[in-house]
Amino acid sequence: MNDAPGRPLWAADLLAALALTAAYVTTAGLPGADGQPTYDGPAWFAWLVAAGVGMPVAVRRRLPVTVLGTVVVALTAATLLDITREPYVAAGLAAYLVGLAAPTRRSVAALTVTLPVAVGGVYVGEAVHTPSGPPEDAVGVATLVLLVVGGSWAAGRIVRGRRAAAEREVRRQAERALDEQRLQIARDLHDIVSHNLSLIAVRAGVAAHVADADPQEARAALHAIEETSRAALTEMRRTLGVLRTGDAPLGPAPGIGDLDRLADDARRAGVDVDLAVHGAGVLTEGDQLTVYRVVQEGLTNAVRHAGPTTCRVSVVVGGDELRVEVVGDGRAADGPGPEPTRTSPSPSGGHGLNGIRERARLYGGSVEAGPQPDGGFAVRARLPLGREGRA
Repeated sequence: MNDAPGRPLWAADLLAALALTAAYVTTAGLPGADGQPTYDGPAWFAWLVAAGVGMPVAVRRRLPVTVLGTVVVALTAATLLDITREPYVAAGLAAYLVGLAAPTRRSVAALTVTLPVAVGGVYVGEAVHTPSGPPEDAVGVATLVLLVVGGSWAAGRIVRGRRAAAEREVRRQAERALDEQRLQIARDLHDIVSHNLSLIAVRAGVAAHVADADPQEARAALHAIEETSRAALTEMRRTLGVLRTGDAPLGPAPGIGDLDRLADDARRAGVDVDLAVHGAGVLTEGDQLTVYRVVQEGLTNAVRHAGPTTCRVSVVVGGDELRVEVVGDGRAADGPGPEPTRTSPSPSGGHGLNGIRERARLYGGSVEAGPQPDGGFAVRARLPLGREGRA
């Protein structure tokens, strides 16, 4: 995992590198407790050691492991030469980037090598080479160095883990959004195909049934099949165009205003539909689409599974709740008419019922669907209208 610095971070690293180098150059000539300089070697070497301690920090984001190794070697030399004795700030800055940016195996190996070198160099310098106090003081300084370097590395690893977790969460949300889009497309395609094919199948059965006895009725049924087929093809082309190009022209989402067309389609298929809508003017586009799909699925079931029947569709907005009911009583409406063969509905529901249940759950609502005690089939949906009810 790479740290992605901008110019301010690079500038901050450069300033830190210059400050550390200047600090080591300055302290190289300071007198010790006896009034004599602690470092009595050539000035150029002190400058070289100071540059080795501070300047690599400027490129720690590009070469974290190399910078850590260089800085620890220079700090150890500075300690043994008694140039200065401080808690290895430069090593801590380098170790943080090693923990943050280096691969795990390389990062752990670098820490395993540098910690003993840093701690051992401090202890030897403090307790053996140029002791300035009892050995306990050397142990305390070495422990401080251990905490600075090891703690900085651990902080880098923690930040790395949090960033990795955040990236995984972003990917998970992106994958979830993609899955939801696929599910939405699958639901829309099912609603388009299932509803329109059901109407086509029923009208084709009517045409076949009355072809000899009533050619005019057969022609009307074929005309209805043509209109339904064209409408289904238009919707499917629009949906598939979005999948292919992403910029296909989009029509408005179906809503309350399209319920009359659904009812007319079902009436042409032999279902006597009684449609009643109350207070739906306050619904959002998402709520209206859900209502449309619930009614569409209910009428599709009525067309597909029942004989010639009456079907009551009710959409009521009351208080903070939206209620949608599609109830087919399974009894023939008045008047003669053909009776195409139909199948019995499955109590568990198919893909269409599952689709509207998922739509309702998306808005914090619920759907109940199943056969009625006196025959027929009912679909009932309840959706909360307040924000607190949303999923």
